[in-house]
Amino acid sequence: MSLSLAIGRPTLADRIFSRSLATDLVLVAAGAGLTAIAAQVSVPMWPVPLTGQTFAVLLAGTVLGSARGALSMALYLGLGLVGLPVFTPQADGSHLTGLAAVAGPTGGYLVGFVLAAALVGWLAQREWDHRALGTLLAFVAGTVVIYAVGLPWLLVALSGLGLPHPLEATLAGGLYPFLLGDGLKAVVAAGLLPLTWSLVRRADRAAAERRDS
Repeated sequence: MSLSLAIGRPTLADRIFSRSLATDLVLVAAGAGLTAIAAQVSVPMWPVPLTGQTFAVLLAGTVLGSARGALSMALYLGLGLVGLPVFTPQADGSHLTGLAAVAGPTGGYLVGFVLAAALVGWLAQREWDHRALGTLLAFVAGTVVIYAVGLPWLLVALSGLGLPHPLEATLAGGLYPFLLGDGLKAVVAAGLLPLTWSLVRRADRAAAERRDS
């Protein structure tokens, strides 16, 4: 048996690539890279910018599975902590890196990425992503985890600024503007992932027929 970072049942990545340590390392790095790229496509907003990050996080977790998905997001977080400009740029185009980025208002969302990827990966290993409804619910669950960590973190940061109504500011700046986009991302995933699984199964049947002929 090949050494692998993957734990448990196979995911979409395992149906496309054979499990091995080398393959796992490439996939983990690819997930972190995809998230870093998605972070650069942003609409400046205060205190939380609008980005495509969450879709990349949840997609990576679903495709890679719980262990590799979490490792991928931990790698992404680690790259930012050591100073690489992988996090979403600020309104002036500069990048916060290191502990300043994680300790800032959006640091909770970054930490939540690791937990969300682990959760949706765990659900994918139980075949939730084989069907549209399961994929939709998995993405909603992963999004809830991101907010569950990100919003309290944001509340603490905004409270420290002395705002008169920090809770309202937290919801207005860190939740409400993103709900529609989060819903659209879940719908897109609900169409994309089951379709990909259908194509994989079709390819498997075609290969089996060729072997039997």
